[in-house]
Amino acid sequence: MANPGPHSPHGHDDPASPDHAGLAVEFPPLSIVSLDDDPDFRQYIAAVLTSDEGGGHDVRTASTPEEFFSLIESRMPELVLMDMKMGRVSGEEVLSEVRRRWPRLAVIVVTGYPSMDSMRQTFKQDVFDYLAKPFSLDELRKCIRQATASLGLGRRPQDRLRLELGRQIRVARTQLGWTLKDLSDACGISVSQLSSVERGAHLPSVESLVSIAIALRQTPSAWLAAAGL
Repeated sequence: MANPGPHSPHGHDDPASPDHAGLAVEFPPLSIVSLDDDPDFRQYIAAVLTSDEGGGHDVRTASTPEEFFSLIESRMPELVLMDMKMGRVSGEEVLSEVRRRWPRLAVIVVTGYPSMDSMRQTFKQDVFDYLAKPFSLDELRKCIRQATASLGLGRRPQDRLRLELGRQIRVARTQLGWTLKDLSDACGISVSQLSSVERGAHLPSVESLVSIAIALRQTPSAWLAAAGL
């Protein structure tokens, strides 16, 4: 697997690249489950991703959908690598079941038979990215780093909640065309506090969260659900 294959056109910026503000970014190891019917590929994925060079991730592999679902149920992973071509097994059906049971679980599709039609179908089911075999370790690591940065993987639940609430409030405020001062006037919370919340620097109190949501004509429960709670 020395040569990288074509990469998904998902268009994520890589925060760990040298061009991203000129800074190196540290990423935490993740809990990963890989579904693939190729034993050589399963061995490869487990070996490279658990190594220090590969990120030191906790990797479990499955050869069948039944084993795959059992691994997820026994301990929820943060990321799934899923083959879409497994003999008689339909990867699309497995992905549909994943989305039905765990709608917010991060999924990267891996396949040796890429096509534009299959890419369109998988992205309709909220797949983060699409890797075509063969690919290099660097390409795989880059894709995982992008998922980690974009989806907040590896963070504590309260960290994910803090960042997601800040994002949701900022989006709702922007949609109304409001400044932080406008929001402050509407909800009675200072601009400095609102700015801190939007940056994800701290969690608002329940009372403050309700006040902000009412001012923005939003529901706090929807924001909590978006954070996976």
